[in-house]
Amino acid sequence: MPAYGVAHLVGEALESLLGQTMTDWECLVIDDGAPDDVAGAVSAFLSDSRIFYLHTANQGVSAARNRAIRKTRAPLIALLDGDDLFRPDYLAAMCDVLEADHHLRLATCNARVFGAVRRERTCIDRKQGTSDGLHGSLADVLDRSFNVYIGTTFRRCDFETIGGFDETMAQSEDFDLWVRLMLLGGRARYVDAVLGDYRVRPGSASANAERLRLGNIKVYEAARVALAAEGQEGERPEIALPEIALIDSMIAENRAVLAFEQAIDKVIDGDTARGLRELRALGEQVSGWVWAIAFQVWKLFLSLARPKLSWRRNAHRRSGRGGGLLQSLFGSGV
Repeated sequence: MPAYGVAHLVGEALESLLGQTMTDWECLVIDDGAPDDVAGAVSAFLSDSRIFYLHTANQGVSAARNRAIRKTRAPLIALLDGDDLFRPDYLAAMCDVLEADHHLRLATCNARVFGAVRRERTCIDRKQGTSDGLHGSLADVLDRSFNVYIGTTFRRCDFETIGGFDETMAQSEDFDLWVRLMLLGGRARYVDAVLGDYRVRPGSASANAERLRLGNIKVYEAARVALAAEGQEGERPEIALPEIALIDSMIAENRAVLAFEQAIDKVIDGDTARGLRELRALGEQVSGWVWAIAFQVWKLFLSLARPKLSWRRNAHRRSGRGGGLLQSLFGSGV
């Protein structure tokens, strides 16, 4: 449980652990140089022999998780951030599915998204993956049709095989881990129940869409290298080639979205004319009559572009998902 900057919330996370129907667990709370009093917040829980506290210098969430996991010994590992919650049946459900199928690399579930969002929702609102809705392949995880919630459980042996979290990753470190676990072969498993609560905080890393896109691109590029090496060595060649093509398409998609967001950044930062030129050059992303009208309006009234695109950016960050384009561009009155 990394707890950087969430001393006021970590008690709620620990209470959610104490309420688990499965009681055979150990929890290590890691304070990686937090600016707040994590030690004080955790102290009341240390009388429980299953809960431990570790303080280290700050080196980022990936390093914190790796250090915490190395200090524990259970064969299954679950991730719980210090501002999130597990529902009472979370651990029991995850352990049951992993112990029943040794071909699984990870087990995940649905979760409530709450906090700094316009409305509460669930992480998953559609069928998972391309098969039965419960199992996901490497391709499903790569194209995000199988969504993996951060509160996910996996095997220690697999975690050690891939070398743990990549400590050079500042963003998308969880996605990187899921992909590298799936590169070992096997399947992901989805438990179709809301078993966790994922908190979005103002200014949290999860709210920074552009940095996440850059992180995603780094994950895809590393996976492409790994799959190309497998293909050259004759390992799983039937998987390597189609998934390399999928990765190439995902890299292109993420780069296009990143270019779109960066063009909007230019408009919001005051470089309006240049930002609008870059938006127009994006082609399919700004096609259709709504964008055509918007560009005509902004051609006549350049000063309108900045507040409207700024409003769109803020609305998307609050909601955690995109709304209709008309509403995004011209406001809720349209």
